[in-house]
Amino acid sequence: MKISRIYNDDEGKSHFGEAHVDLKDGGPIGRLSEKFGVDKIIFRETPADYDFKWHPAPARQLLFIIKGRAEFTVSNGESRVLGAGDVLLLEDTEGQGHCSKALFNEVRHSIFVTLDDDTTF
Repeated sequence: MKISRIYNDDEGKSHFGEAHVDLKDGGPIGRLSEKFGVDKIIFRETPADYDFKWHPAPARQLLFIIKGRAEFTVSNGESRVLGAGDVLLLEDTEGQGHCSKALFNEVRHSIFVTLDDDTTF
């Protein structure tokens, strides 16, 4: 399984990338990943006019978008639109960070899951 990722380089600039989650046969219930160590879960409602300029992620975390859409922009100006069902791995905890803004006058519901330090993809 592939998920989008935002990370920072040695100069503190943010970039998009991909993270790969390995899945193994789980029998009749489908394919499963290993268990990952997590710390906290946060439920969030973001207003329809949300427009948060440059900021690093407060922690290494997974963002699960439940409702609504948002545009994320990284240091080189590249932008991606993510919406309901998308997962984003935020690893740009230092440096310039990224921008995020609501689209289409939609409230966004999302879940953040902060990761343990030893969790890797």
